[in-house]
Amino acid sequence: MQTHTIFRALLSTFIAATLLTACEQPAPDTTQNDLDDYLKNYKVTRKVDGVFEDVSEDIKGAVIERGIKINNISHIGHMLARTGSDVGATVTVFADDAIAIEFCSSTISRETMEADPHNIVFCPYIISVYSLPGDLEHTYVSYRRPLPVGDARSKASIKAVEALIEGIIVDAVE
Repeated sequence: MQTHTIFRALLSTFIAATLLTACEQPAPDTTQNDLDDYLKNYKVTRKVDGVFEDVSEDIKGAVIERGIKINNISHIGHMLARTGSDVGATVTVFADDAIAIEFCSSTISRETMEADPHNIVFCPYIISVYSLPGDLEHTYVSYRRPLPVGDARSKASIKAVEALIEGIIVDAVE
């Protein structure tokens, strides 16, 4: 019985490995120059006049004002501070908490995934808010730009995701 179980496990592993190596992923529908330009600006960061508490509340408010529910707020700064001594850290990375605000728009997400179900990887959307030690008068607001890939409809829908994120930030900080 045990030999049969081992044989089945080995066979399953072999079949899975064979199938995975046979899967060919399509290349992104971009030129190398497009990709290089995109990667230069993959991380979008704004330095904002204002303290962390105010700016983070403004970002959350701008999300909610659009009728979008915030799914989660990850307290990354608190986690790093809490676990720093456990990993031997000696550097204070953030002045206060640093958060990642996670949300999704049902209309934009639906359009993005109807254009290409594989666009699920772009959801949820995240805006990070943080301040740095020694500079409490400024707060940083950052996000990752979603790469417009696929056919024209897919690209347009992904650009709408970035427009939403940008709009939220502009409304909150300008």
